[in-house]
Amino acid sequence: MFGTGAWLMDVCTFLVYFPCAVFSVLVKYSGYLEHMDKPFASNCFRKTPRLMKLGEDITLWGMELGLLSMRRGELARFLFKPTYAYGTLGCPPLIPPNTTVLFEIELLDFLDSAESDKFCAFSAEQQDQFPLQKVLKVAATEREFGNYLFRQNRFYDAKVRYKRALLLLRRRSAAPEEQHLVEAAKLLVLLNLSFTYLKLERPTTALRYGEQALIIDRKNAKALFRCGQACLLMTEYQKARDFLVRAQKEQPFNHDINNELKKLASYYRDYTDKEKEMCLRMFAPYDNGSTVGEN
Repeated sequence: MFGTGAWLMDVCTFLVYFPCAVFSVLVKYSGYLEHMDKPFASNCFRKTPRLMKLGEDITLWGMELGLLSMRRGELARFLFKPTYAYGTLGCPPLIPPNTTVLFEIELLDFLDSAESDKFCAFSAEQQDQFPLQKVLKVAATEREFGNYLFRQNRFYDAKVRYKRALLLLRRRSAAPEEQHLVEAAKLLVLLNLSFTYLKLERPTTALRYGEQALIIDRKNAKALFRCGQACLLMTEYQKARDFLVRAQKEQPFNHDINNELKKLASYYRDYTDKEKEMCLRMFAPYDNGSTVGEN
């Protein structure tokens, strides 16, 4: 069902409500001219639309206004008059002068990046002047950016965002009664970093972040699982088993943990079989009929 997209506000009203609006949006759109069945502009052919920033990646005034009026998950149709679209000149040869265009827009997700970008531009001393809730909010926004990038399989870029969030949280001192809020936020970021480094095939670093998460919550099943995965990739089978058994103790019916234990058993069995074969070769009786060294 199409939303109303009630954006018919005048420019003054827009400036009052959104004086510094800077959003990064995940959006699908198609633009149509009158009597055209195929869009003249569309990103719907992309499997995964990229995150775009209003005012930078999206510069069509009507689309900016429309997106700012929409809710997450809303699908809407907008009829943009030339003032809100391509103006009196149009965009030859595709868009004629003074053309009204129809845009079909779906707002999949959005992140308010203005607050985060502005805060991260401050020095550490300036950031310390803000209340803790501000730091937690900015760190959460950075983590959400990282999550979006992770879902796009852009693991290196995701790692950068997660590290940015972790730096903010580590640099911030909090009163004893508020420290648990900082630790809870750090735990989420550390778990994400551990998983990201596994995807980057850097198990040593993944293990390090997983162990840091366990300092905060030593019974965290996800942290134990990530550490077990990292050790398995490093062929440290005993350590992998220790972590995975502890994870299983916390979540006995978790399929991922149980499957990883089965994988570990299979890998370890192959490893011991190869070790036995090597030992047999090393200590096999000497064969006098050997032709080693003969041409």
